[in-house]
Amino acid sequence: MEVIGIKFERSPKVYYFAAEDGAEYTVGDAVIVDSPHGIELAHIAMGRTDVEKEKITQPLKRIVRFATDEDKDAYDKYAEKSREALPEVRARVEKSGLKMKVTDVEFTLDGSKLVIYFTAEQRVDFRELVRELAGIFHIRIELRQIGARDECRMKGGVAPCGRACCCSDYISDFAHVTIKMAKNQGLSLNPAKISGLCGRLMCCLSYENDYYAEVNKRMPKLGGKVKLADGREGTAIALNQLKETVRLKIEKGDEVEIADFALSELGQRSGGAAEESDLEKIDEELKDLLD
Repeated sequence: MEVIGIKFERSPKVYYFAAEDGAEYTVGDAVIVDSPHGIELAHIAMGRTDVEKEKITQPLKRIVRFATDEDKDAYDKYAEKSREALPEVRARVEKSGLKMKVTDVEFTLDGSKLVIYFTAEQRVDFRELVRELAGIFHIRIELRQIGARDECRMKGGVAPCGRACCCSDYISDFAHVTIKMAKNQGLSLNPAKISGLCGRLMCCLSYENDYYAEVNKRMPKLGGKVKLADGREGTAIALNQLKETVRLKIEKGDEVEIADFALSELGQRSGGAAEESDLEKIDEELKDLLD
């Protein structure tokens, strides 16, 4: 099925839209689309492309038309009004005493609605707040509760690696990330080390997980006993999944040898020092901290 890919200002995700017959779309063109949130201005991110029907969410919405200069002026105008409205909205929320954090505000393209994005630990009864804000701005008010990851995607920032956060830079969908992925890669299980700006597990933990999971099937356990081809036996004290080597501690009498060996040089091996029950306990402790 032929589709057009578009992107909105607040997300790097590409959404599929139906194209008008005969219309020529170029990457970067500004267009007006009918989204679930109303009429919005977006940009072409992908020209006409055939996509399998199974990958398309039906019904497919259509691109309304190309954006005019008036549309672009209106977008800039309401973007500026949104920046001006944000401090006022935050002040009203603080005055109300509601336990919610306003992330951002956004006027729709036609100026008929003000959308307020917020995060909160629990459900919030904001009916009185909506009435108060409607009286101030004299338009329809809509509050949308978002999660910590959505907030990070919306605001952006610099990740621990020194690059822009993946969620706000290029990834389309949030990855399913688990503690086991950090274990597979031999990373510290300290939440501060494996959490992103959102406070959740870093999306990048999933990028190379398939490779690490496959290599680990051939690796001995840390603390496990390993026999070499020459009959010597050692204890695995470090693993290098990228080089596919194992550092062994080999004791013979009073002598201790520490050396790296390729997986091809290893023979029989036994389980490591860490029991499965210990790992499950670590999992539960980290879930309590990261959930």
